[in-house]
Amino acid sequence: MKNKDSISHVTGTSIYIDDIITRSDTLHGVIFASQKAHGKIISIDYSEAEKLEGVERIFTFKDIKGENQIGGIIQDEALWAKDEVHYAGQPIALIVAKSSFIARQARGLISIEIEEFKVITTASEAKEKKLFVSNPRHFSIGNTEEAFNECTYIFEDVTFTNGQEHLYLETQGCYVCPEENGHFKIYSSTQGPTILQKIAARVLGIPMYQIEVDVLRLGGGFGGKEDQATSWGVMAAVAAQHLNVPIKIILDRHDDIKFTGKRHPYESSFKIGLTKDLKIHAFEADFLQNSGASADLSPAVAERTLFHATNCYSIKNVHTSVYPCKTNLPPNTAFRGFGGPQGMFVIESAIAKAAHQIGVCKSIIQKKNLLQENDIFSYGQIAKNVETENSWNLAMELSNFSIIKEEIKQFNKNNKYIKKGMAIMPITFGISFTNTSMNHARALVHIYLDGSVGISTAAVEMGQGVNTKMLQIASQEFGIDASKIKIESTNTTRVANTSPSAASSTTDLNGKALLKACIVLKNRLINIAARELLSDKKDLKFENNYVINLTQTKKISWEELITIAALERVQLSEKAHYATPEIYFDKKAEKGHPFAYHVYGTSVTTITLDCIRGTYEIDQVDIAHDFGKSMNLDIDLGQIEGGLVQGIGWMTLEEIAYNKEGILTSNSLSTYKIPDVFAVPKKINIKAIETNGNDLAIYKSKAVGEPPLMYGIGTYFAIQDAIQNFNPNYEQKFHAPFTPEKVLLALYES
Repeated sequence: MKNKDSISHVTGTSIYIDDIITRSDTLHGVIFASQKAHGKIISIDYSEAEKLEGVERIFTFKDIKGENQIGGIIQDEALWAKDEVHYAGQPIALIVAKSSFIARQARGLISIEIEEFKVITTASEAKEKKLFVSNPRHFSIGNTEEAFNECTYIFEDVTFTNGQEHLYLETQGCYVCPEENGHFKIYSSTQGPTILQKIAARVLGIPMYQIEVDVLRLGGGFGGKEDQATSWGVMAAVAAQHLNVPIKIILDRHDDIKFTGKRHPYESSFKIGLTKDLKIHAFEADFLQNSGASADLSPAVAERTLFHATNCYSIKNVHTSVYPCKTNLPPNTAFRGFGGPQGMFVIESAIAKAAHQIGVCKSIIQKKNLLQENDIFSYGQIAKNVETENSWNLAMELSNFSIIKEEIKQFNKNNKYIKKGMAIMPITFGISFTNTSMNHARALVHIYLDGSVGISTAAVEMGQGVNTKMLQIASQEFGIDASKIKIESTNTTRVANTSPSAASSTTDLNGKALLKACIVLKNRLINIAARELLSDKKDLKFENNYVINLTQTKKISWEELITIAALERVQLSEKAHYATPEIYFDKKAEKGHPFAYHVYGTSVTTITLDCIRGTYEIDQVDIAHDFGKSMNLDIDLGQIEGGLVQGIGWMTLEEIAYNKEGILTSNSLSTYKIPDVFAVPKKINIKAIETNGNDLAIYKSKAVGEPPLMYGIGTYFAIQDAIQNFNPNYEQKFHAPFTPEKVLLALYES
């Protein structure tokens, strides 16, 4: 089945927040935010702004009827600053005017005096001062102290991975309409409708039932709209509560980049010990997470870093720690991979360091230590249905690894100023929310009198194709054309108390709930069909818009069946609830079985480096990936390609930069570089591993949203491999992104 939104996307008819037809009395909001990263508010003068024609009102913390608090995991974040500001871009007020242009003009007329305090921008400085947004966490297995005494080789080093701007095509936005009896409808570009509903109710001081959140689709999210879409919807709701007119907020690109958090930068250190036969016997790592000024989703991101700190390797003695450090930057947040990539980069750096120092190819150490069936992760889960070796072997075959490796060797021997490099990146990624209570979903299915079907779930479509997969499930179960089925918007009134669309779990959770609802409806309908066709129920099949008796030629059309069911007053609506079985995690013991299953894969990346300029091209990426039994390979392949390129951008080009005053300097597309058509690999070859899939994945089709991003890490080490072929004096560094400037310095360091 093709992506159901493809035609409307390319013809420009898909509806986003800024496309919604607004009421004639709609007002527009623009945020007034701090230009300082840390300080005490001495005075603010709104008088000149309020005089500007077209300005209706300026809202601050004083106008909040409930709580001035939007924190989710930890309640440590004000909607609007009161006495102090803690990062540049922290909202202080909302200017509401007849147009966003007028509101922006008014913003320039506000004068503010702030007594500046010391600004902390790095995780290491925050850790030194013991400033954390939540308690540090530690995962352990075995005894690393004793294990290091048994190692032949021991290496230590530090690493750094920078943040990453989400840069979704559709910026943050919302449209809030007041309704009768103090109710509000919020149209929002959010991955978490229930989160927005809950926090809006808290701030407005009203019950959740008075707020309806509706999401048709997002123009991209990547995690940046899981938690951080909330504040804009709540601000608009506060204004609508006071003025009783619709309020629209659409951040322009510059404001969106300045006001929102990014992928978390990490300063990390490692210690790795290997035996004589190159088995990794002990591994330790400390991860300093730059959380920003408040918790947001940082505690959960930090936790997933520990879950993925050993990637796909079998290591019996592990001790890892993560420190969520409080700094004066915008609260950093979820981003595709959710802390996993930061953890994987460290273990890959440790292996690269060991290989270089010992004088062997990195791939030898990687292969010797691949995860095996029934190995135990450092968090206690036993590895089952492990596909590491299968993915490795298929990637070697797909890439002609041995032949290409020899060709690269000869190329480098014959070319002085152009060098090639190669790297292998195996991955293992756990699928589930690591907070067990979030692993649930609901679905509501209506079959209408004409046989058409309406489906509501908690799944938010943000370009990943989840609506198409929901459509497939209903179409397959009922045996009807997709044209008869409508996927409704995600709405908190139709489907309540939902988890956000995140953690690569959206299709599994919502698809399983939808499947349950469809099966219940089918069981009701099959009783009628069996009677009408004088058939045994086991001989009936729903297909091609009919219910067919497989042993005879009898059949009844779907529409006729629904007509009979309606006349007999059979219930043609059904809701269902699904909660992932088997999973649990004890955060006191830091042990459990947090993931429904793992996704495996291996990539081989080859690059060509211009040693005069420091620029590089990615020649080819070959990927062997564990799709399970893919229910829509076209959509899944698109996710692999997109995730790979986004990971490459994080590793090579996308450099977030703050100055010492905590001001973002990479604040526009002229100063922040994302991959374009010239930066992506010239060739991407993807092949599915033959597997039996997993029963906890919908139709055994494994999640595919986040795992492919980690393939991009291989590009970093392929570049490093090329540098080492040019400059024998190069001292390994693990500081991402590996921009052309850093590459040039590395090529000529003495």
